[in-house]
Amino acid sequence: MHIHILGICGTFMGSLAVLAKNLGHRVTGCDANVYPPMSTQLELAGIELIQGFDPAQLKPAPDLIVVGNAMSRGNPVVEAMLDLGLPYVSGPQWLREFVLQDKWVLAVAGTHGKTTTSSMLAWVLEYAGMSPGFLIGGVPRNFEQSARLGETPFFVVEADEYDSAFFDKRSKFVHYGPRTLTLNNLEFDHADIFPDLEAIQRQFHHVVRTVPANGLIVAPAGDEAIDEVLAQGRWTPLSQFTVLEGAEPIRENCQWQARLLAPDGSHIQLIFEGQPAGEIQWGQMGMHNVKNALCAAAAAHNVGVTASVAAQALSEFTGVKRRMECIASLNGVNIYDDFAHHPTAIKSTLAGLRKQVGGEKIIALIEPRSNTMRLGMHQDTLALSCEDADLVLWFEPEGMNWSMQAVVDASAVPARCLSSQTQILETIHKELTNACHIVVMSNGGFGGVHQQLVTMLEQQQEQTV
Repeated sequence: MHIHILGICGTFMGSLAVLAKNLGHRVTGCDANVYPPMSTQLELAGIELIQGFDPAQLKPAPDLIVVGNAMSRGNPVVEAMLDLGLPYVSGPQWLREFVLQDKWVLAVAGTHGKTTTSSMLAWVLEYAGMSPGFLIGGVPRNFEQSARLGETPFFVVEADEYDSAFFDKRSKFVHYGPRTLTLNNLEFDHADIFPDLEAIQRQFHHVVRTVPANGLIVAPAGDEAIDEVLAQGRWTPLSQFTVLEGAEPIRENCQWQARLLAPDGSHIQLIFEGQPAGEIQWGQMGMHNVKNALCAAAAAHNVGVTASVAAQALSEFTGVKRRMECIASLNGVNIYDDFAHHPTAIKSTLAGLRKQVGGEKIIALIEPRSNTMRLGMHQDTLALSCEDADLVLWFEPEGMNWSMQAVVDASAVPARCLSSQTQILETIHKELTNACHIVVMSNGGFGGVHQQLVTMLEQQQEQTV
């Protein structure tokens, strides 16, 4: 079968393309911006890429068109597809029909941490010898690939609540039919398609309705937004997790718990059904990753992985590219690439780093790139999210619907608003000290500023030699 993918260079659609190719199909695709690294990955897989949306690419007609959710009416190739009456499906529907049928699907949902938790879960299953398939919205360093078919019925999927396609406004995860569903957390996000938290909760309950009675739902204890979702109706057993504070005694009626053995979350005691089950010592940090680990361990247990094996596996988890990934360490300066683009994620990430580095200088460089951030939905909480930094540099791109100066004015720590890459480099150059940590936060490429900072440090190093 010839499958043609519209909008192929997004992480989700690119991963679908790789799975389709591995299933033996001829796969082609198009996008507005065909560039590395996704273009390189797809070309290495033998997938032909077309720049742009010229309708001529549909001649001869493919057997099936998979439409990415970035595509909309008015796009030339979309209009040609409809005019010609060609068969088409959304990406999530294709995944369900071609890959997930007859699989034990372990779906990871939540506002934050989906990519990291999915990566942890896939690695725990791999470590346990279960060779799972997976589709993850990032590249786990334990696998160095974002998707594979696997060799067993188990399939881990990052379950996104964003809509499926221009013709299917249901959340992607409604298509997946999970037997094991994790709901890691839930906050308001995606303001471009959801008017409020209640609308997102409605979609989350839709996926809860699809989990069979002999499956499992994993959720945090005491998360009000998730509790409200489950109160709408639940037909599946529930396994809950929590993190113990300080010397807090082990709680009853909470199956999975963790106690911090290091304040930054780099050393954890895993507790299962009231008994210590092992320790996790790893290179991850922050309360968010402790909760991600609990979520992954609980989901893996549902398919037969013991708590002690999960602890061993997680101790060897090496992280995800672009999730607090240290991309350079030169002259006492560390540069991190991080995907955080929501106040809660920003706050947790910086808090974890502060506990790890103590009084050393932290510079947070943040691009408000997501649709929700650009609409200004979180502007009242952004300043508070950065209190663990010593300096916050906010990048204000063209086309913002609001001024970021209000965030700077409300900041309890020194903050500045910058509008160009030149300003960023000049400002950071002046602020550098020994033992300095620069955290670049964006869910996009940020104009290549990461590599520009690395180059600046390398040039400084050459000048001092």
